[in-house]
Amino acid sequence: MSMRTSSAIASLILLAACEGKLPDKVAEAKAKEHAQAMAKAEGKIECAPAGRAEFLFECAIDRVETQDGLFLTLRHPDGGFRRLLVTKDGRGVIAADGAELATVTPLGPDRIEVALAGARYHLPATVRPTAAPAK
Repeated sequence: MSMRTSSAIASLILLAACEGKLPDKVAEAKAKEHAQAMAKAEGKIECAPAGRAEFLFECAIDRVETQDGLFLTLRHPDGGFRRLLVTKDGRGVIAADGAELATVTPLGPDRIEVALAGARYHLPATVRPTAAPAK
């Protein structure tokens, strides 16, 4: 067996022995870019107000703890705002005011997207796995 062939076989054996996944460079780059944008946003969250498709770090977030729970006020750059109540029943958040329903979609283990009245917000959150329905 030649030296080149034995090196190639050794490389294949080492590669086969690795149980870990190869790193996803695109996902890593996106995560790094997102983290850098968050650091520059100075306390702002990503939002896409009604009528806009793209998300920008331009909505402010205020948190107020009351006897009824944690309220989040999401402030748009144009002065508009939405209030959410953080739930303790696994739903994430609900609209705190009005008849509009908030739709929550997990984006990963540490972020959710909340859609409310045509606007969308990316919020930090701990996503818990949902339990299977009882039979």
